[in-house]
Amino acid sequence: MAPKADSMTYDEPRLADYTYDSTIDRGSIDMPFALLTLVLLTVGVIMVLSASFARAYYDPTNETGGNATYYFVRQALFALCGVGVMFVCSRFPMGFYRHISGIVMMVSIVLLVLVLIPGIGDKVNGARRWINLGFTTFQPSEIAKIGVIMYFSVLICQLKNKIANFREGLLKFAVVLGIVCGLLVLEPHMSAIIIILAIGMVMLFLGGLPLRWFITGGVAGASLLGLGYAVFPYVRDRFYAWLNPFADASDAGYQIVQSLYSIGSGGLLGLGLGNSRQKFLYLPEEHNDFIFSIVCEELGFIGAMLILVLFALLIIRGYWLAMHARDRYSALVGAGITTHLAMQVILNVAVCTNSIPCTGISLPLFSYGGTALLLQMAELGIILSLSRDIVEKR
Repeated sequence: MAPKADSMTYDEPRLADYTYDSTIDRGSIDMPFALLTLVLLTVGVIMVLSASFARAYYDPTNETGGNATYYFVRQALFALCGVGVMFVCSRFPMGFYRHISGIVMMVSIVLLVLVLIPGIGDKVNGARRWINLGFTTFQPSEIAKIGVIMYFSVLICQLKNKIANFREGLLKFAVVLGIVCGLLVLEPHMSAIIIILAIGMVMLFLGGLPLRWFITGGVAGASLLGLGYAVFPYVRDRFYAWLNPFADASDAGYQIVQSLYSIGSGGLLGLGLGNSRQKFLYLPEEHNDFIFSIVCEELGFIGAMLILVLFALLIIRGYWLAMHARDRYSALVGAGITTHLAMQVILNVAVCTNSIPCTGISLPLFSYGGTALLLQMAELGIILSLSRDIVEKR
């Protein structure tokens, strides 16, 4: 008999909602997943060096002190710490993550409130999204993403077949998403809202929510997008720049036009590592949100496609591990984290190629950002943790 649409209920005897027995021998981490992660991280750090040295050297704010390797050194240090974080996270059993899921969700909400307070949250370009730690800054929205994945996984396991009941099930998920997205609107941070809503929808789909609710949610999401277009001028500007980037190539469409120039300049084989021209203060955020454009310019279509293939293999392996997880909570968390990774890659590439309106979405393991990188490595470490409980022959 073919599996039912709600096969994530795991009726098989070997799978339960949680794995409680901490005495179960755990195996080794999944080496294909770990190696793919390390290869992508290494290439990402190299690309940060190539993409950032011009801006670091010519920085008019003097933040870098004229040190051309400023961003690279910081990213490399965070990458090394991130590898340690990944392997440390892989050592904790999945039961530990289940127990702290609610705490992670609450901490993320508290941080989203704190970032709105002047003096705590840094305001940049009209948006208050960052908390300054002195040595670095971080976005609480990044913690909120993993918080939603972990907490929704717990709720799905607890509610089981009640998830479709609005009062007893769906309302709890809606309240969490409403609080998180409401706080993000105040920042404002539309890209994070889109990603978190998408993550929430995916988790509910994996939990077995009927299709009719997704149709309703799609209509509501489109309405919210229309409201954002009507209320926030910067949203309208980005839609205009998306549809007509060359109509105002020196202002609203400047960033995407420079990105397209960068991609087009790379051709099939690229200009060579380090030989990008657009990174010489033409393309904004060249070492961050638009680092994929520099990849295309320097490594060409073939190099960019090879990197996307590596991401695809990492994502496929992540889903494979989630499908073979020992318990339902582990499977949900693994699928949620892998989906988050996939969405970030797809959306970042789509922005760089002007397939969707320009918004601040980083490329995992590539874009500059220390705390974001650490959190990404922690998420990948959780997937490695669940891989240690897979006892079947791989």
